[in-house]
Amino acid sequence: MSESTQKAPGSILGGMGRERRLNVGGTPSAPTVLCLCALLGAAIAVAGGVYTIGALREGLMANQLGGWWVPVGTVLLGLASLLVLIPLVRAFARYQDFRRATSRRDIVAARVAKSEAGVQCWITLGYTLAQLIVVLALQFVLANDLAVAKTFFLVPLIVKTFPLVLEAFWVNVKIFLIAEVFVLIWGLVVALAMFAPGNAGKPLRFIATAYVDIFRAMPAVLVIYLVGFGLPLTGVPILKDLSLTTYVVIALTLTVGAYVAEIYRAGIQGVHWSQVAAARSLGLSYTQTLRFVVLPQGIRQIIPPLLNAFIALQKDTALVNVVGVIDAFNQSMVIASNHYNLSAATTVAILFIIISVPQVRFVERMAKRDRARMRAGGA
Repeated sequence: MSESTQKAPGSILGGMGRERRLNVGGTPSAPTVLCLCALLGAAIAVAGGVYTIGALREGLMANQLGGWWVPVGTVLLGLASLLVLIPLVRAFARYQDFRRATSRRDIVAARVAKSEAGVQCWITLGYTLAQLIVVLALQFVLANDLAVAKTFFLVPLIVKTFPLVLEAFWVNVKIFLIAEVFVLIWGLVVALAMFAPGNAGKPLRFIATAYVDIFRAMPAVLVIYLVGFGLPLTGVPILKDLSLTTYVVIALTLTVGAYVAEIYRAGIQGVHWSQVAAARSLGLSYTQTLRFVVLPQGIRQIIPPLLNAFIALQKDTALVNVVGVIDAFNQSMVIASNHYNLSAATTVAILFIIISVPQVRFVERMAKRDRARMRAGGA
């Protein structure tokens, strides 16, 4: 017997083991348990949805809030609660395909049908979880004979007081529009001070770093309180005669400017050192290098975090009620004290959501575009 035909017992056993490991021709098991779980979850979600819709309809009618929109809304909500059944039907259709494939011993078709049935079952369970969360939220609103709904979502009061809240909301808009301009400028000044070169710039770097650390550690409401009530008490000319809105803009500029300075600093440090070295080797001064090389590249990288900081600034304008500025939130507090109801505060929340959510989506889109450009190796 030649060497080429001789095989050791160990190698033969090893080959058999490999054949067993590579053997994928077995019939797959049925996804029965997963399909039953999806069926049970969908049944619970539909039952909870129907019960909640009925309770909502009865509550509205009992509180004389009915109208043509109640039956229409009931039908639409009922149809929406049945959407969870669509992937469930698909799952059981794929399950039947799986049974037929296994009966004719078509293993490939059986595996495909099992995989598709599992996907539809998981989609059903995901829809079920989402629907149950919505049902629980609506049950909370309907609790205690619509007490929660009457407290936070009293539609007649919202409609009646909306003009007052909207007029006061323009104060918030004016404050954050003015403050954003000053924050952009002040944050850049502080960031550049943090990069003051050489030993001559060391004291300036220390002061800028201390400012950023202190104002990032202080709550914005405390800064607004100190500036709004403190500066008028000092008696300093010009400063003591400013309006409350101006004091708020100064306080927000000091607070948010510290965060924006850190964002600028991160953008400047994100520019590769070789860019600076190349610019200096071409004869550009330190100031020219910052102006023409570093800042254009660094600012382009920090646009998404800058917009996030401005979104936070918009929400911080609600803190101006500390110094008595009649903004949207302060106006809602007055309405709440007069009507013993917080629905006007819900109006303020809706207004902030309307102006903030589109900006958040825009920031996410810009960040996604930047990540795609970086993955593609773009500049």
